[in-house]
Amino acid sequence: MGSFESLHICIIVLYALGTLLFLTGISSGNDKLKRIATWFAVLGFALNTVDLGLMVNSDPSVLYGGTFYFNILAWSVVAFYFFLWWKLRLEFLAITALPLAALLFVGSMAFGGIKVFMPPHLTLLFFGLHIGTLVLTLGALMMAFGAALAFIYYNRQLKTKAGLTSMGQGVPSLNKFDTVNHWTVTLGFPLYTLGLFSTFFWYWVAPDKKFAWDIMKIGSLAVWFLYAFLFHQRIVLGWRGRKPAILTIWVFAGMCISLIHHTITFRAMP
Repeated sequence: MGSFESLHICIIVLYALGTLLFLTGISSGNDKLKRIATWFAVLGFALNTVDLGLMVNSDPSVLYGGTFYFNILAWSVVAFYFFLWWKLRLEFLAITALPLAALLFVGSMAFGGIKVFMPPHLTLLFFGLHIGTLVLTLGALMMAFGAALAFIYYNRQLKTKAGLTSMGQGVPSLNKFDTVNHWTVTLGFPLYTLGLFSTFFWYWVAPDKKFAWDIMKIGSLAVWFLYAFLFHQRIVLGWRGRKPAILTIWVFAGMCISLIHHTITFRAMP
C-alpha cells in the first residue's frame, strides 16, 4: 500500500469515526464524545488539506480529474462547518458535515475516471470562476441543508406536546439554524451566479467551442432561477424560518441532481 493510499484511508477513518462519535455523543448527551469527534474532524481536515496539496504538487493535471473535485468538495464541507462552529458555536452541524465529507471523499476515489476538458489558456480562469465557485456554493449548501432539516424538525417538535423537553440540552436555538440559511443565501447565490455564467463566458472566448442548449445547461439554469427566488424572498422581502428552510432543501436537491448528471456525463466522455 502506497503513501497516498494510506493517507486516504486515514482521512476516511477519521471522518467516519468523527461521525460515529458525534452521533453517539448527541444521542447520549455526552459532551466528551462530541469533543473527541471534533478533534477527529480537525485531524481529518488537516490531512485532507495535505492530500490536496500533495495531489496538485505531484501532478498538476489532477485539476482536470474527478478525484480532485470530489476531494476538494469534501474539504469545503468541513471548512464551512468549522466556519459556522467558529462564528455561531454551531457544532451540531457536524451531524451533517462529517458523514457528507466521508461519502464525498470515498466518491473522490470512485470517480477518478472523470475528466474535465478546457482550453489550456483558460485553465486558471475557468477553474477559479467556474469550478471553484461551484464547489464553494455546494459546500455552503450542504451546511444549509443540514440546518434547514434541523430547523423544520425542531420547529415541529416545539409545536407538539413533547415541546422543549424532547429536544435535549445540546440542540441550538432555531435562530442559529435560520442564520445559517441567511448566510448561505447571501454568500452562495452570488457565487453560484458567478460560477454558472462563467461557463457562458468560456463559450464566448473559446472560438472552437460552439454553444448549444442541453439538459445540463437547462437544469443548471433552472436551479439558478430557484436560487434567485430564494435570494429575493430572503434578502429583499425578509423571509425567515420555515419557508426559506424548505426552499433551501429544494435548491440543494436541484444542485445534487445537476452534480449527479454532470458526473455521469463527464464519465461517459472518451
